Amino acid sequence: MSFDTTEANRQTAIFDDHDELWLFGYGSLIYKAGFDYIERAPATIEGWVRRYWQGSHDHRGTPEAPGRVVTLVEAPGETCLGMAYRVTPAVFDYLDHREKNGYLRFAQAMTFADGHTEKGLVYIATPDNAAWLGEARIEAIAAQVAASTGPSGPNRDYVLNLADALAALDAKDAHCYLVADRTRALIDNQSP
Repeated sequence: MSFDTTEANRQTAIFDDHDELWLFGYGSLIYKAGFDYIERAPATIEGWVRRYWQGSHDHRGTPEAPGRVVTLVEAPGETCLGMAYRVTPAVFDYLDHREKNGYLRFAQAMTFADGHTEKGLVYIATPDNAAWLGEARIEAIAAQVAASTGPSGPNRDYVLNLADALAALDAKDAHCYLVADRTRALIDNQSP
């Protein structure tokens, strides 16, 4: 059920002529980059919110039992806080593989704490990808998260680490905090 976007991302010509560029991370990239970067700083993007609507068949779940990870969903008037990385194009071989389960690269303006903006790249999984799970009740998302494990570990680790990273940034994100709180409650109820 996965949809490998690696080749589609490699064919995009966005920023091909740049020696350095900015990448916006809003999920696990906030707390676990996994690549070399030149600079790292909190940043925001306008018109988007994080939602646990993307399936993870390759990292936090399996094709038979996918986990749930965040993607961005358009939301006019909203602001999403994340982490921006100034990188060289060499990191995109790694990132295209890491984000291959339905995520595509998009150009996006991001704003830094000092008010300046930069245009960079962000990986977004849209509703037309094969791994899209879509909207669900918080309880259903948390139950799926609590039960899912994949090659990168338990889905719950992703959810709880992201919530902790967002709290450290003082991010306002009711959806992610609700999923994390409900997941913690399910884990606590499973403990002997």
